[in-house]
Amino acid sequence: MKQVFSDFSKLIKFRLSFTVVFSASISFLIGQKMQVGRGNIPSIDWGNWLILVFGGFLVTAAANCFNEIIEKDLDKLMARTKDRPMPAGRMTTGQGLILGVFMAFLGTWLLGRLNLETGLLSVFSILLYAFAYTPLKRKSPIAVFVGAIPGALPPLIGYLAAFGSLKAEMFHEIDYYIAGILFLIQFVWQFPHFWAIAWVLDDDYKKAGFRLLPTKKRDKVTALLTFLSTLILIPVSLLPTFYGFGGYYIAGLSLVAGAIFSWLAFKLLISQDLADARKVMFCSFFYIPAVQLGLLLNFIAK
Repeated sequence: MKQVFSDFSKLIKFRLSFTVVFSASISFLIGQKMQVGRGNIPSIDWGNWLILVFGGFLVTAAANCFNEIIEKDLDKLMARTKDRPMPAGRMTTGQGLILGVFMAFLGTWLLGRLNLETGLLSVFSILLYAFAYTPLKRKSPIAVFVGAIPGALPPLIGYLAAFGSLKAEMFHEIDYYIAGILFLIQFVWQFPHFWAIAWVLDDDYKKAGFRLLPTKKRDKVTALLTFLSTLILIPVSLLPTFYGFGGYYIAGLSLVAGAIFSWLAFKLLISQDLADARKVMFCSFFYIPAVQLGLLLNFIAK
């Protein structure tokens, strides 16, 4: 039984799925707090929050499952993926497909119960991740840009889900800015995040023919682009304060987190060393939840 749970966790990339659901649920709570403040609802609807969490987890798990079905033979070539259930032979592609389709339909149905737009975005996310980003990984570094789109959709999905039926009178002009900025922060963040991971795992990725670094190799241009993307992230993370829905505390947090992120990326630019790339990668893991939690606490404190 322990092996079954372990295999399922690897199949759905549990930690990645959890991270995706975390960002969606934070955005949902921000959207709900906006409505509570306007008097549209008396309090946060925790039932809908659970639907979002469960539905979002299933949709993300399905996309990861389809990704592994497509890359089964490639996963056999890499040390970090060869023990996944399908390349290791503990699960057939047929079994994986049945699980993936079931999770995709159930997750989409649950998210669609919140509102139609949320359900449609979840379908779009699955299709883009599994059937555009996945095959592009072996063809061109443009895959990172394509993959950043479904990767940035969870905050947008979470915010839209918070508005239920999306009646016109409930959705104000500021909501378009909030939803768009939540998407944009996570979109830009993914470039240094992806490139740092690709730098660290480049030797393993090459075994499967993956081309995720901007220049397809660990060099100064790749390090420079990684550094520049962290710099771009700083003004983007200040947009909540600029548009008036984030306070000075979240601005300060974003500046400090962005400065640390950029400093580590600058050190990578100077050294082009694997150890520095690993530091950028680990910093990216902490950056996005810290900024998102800070934004949520800003709304709670209002």
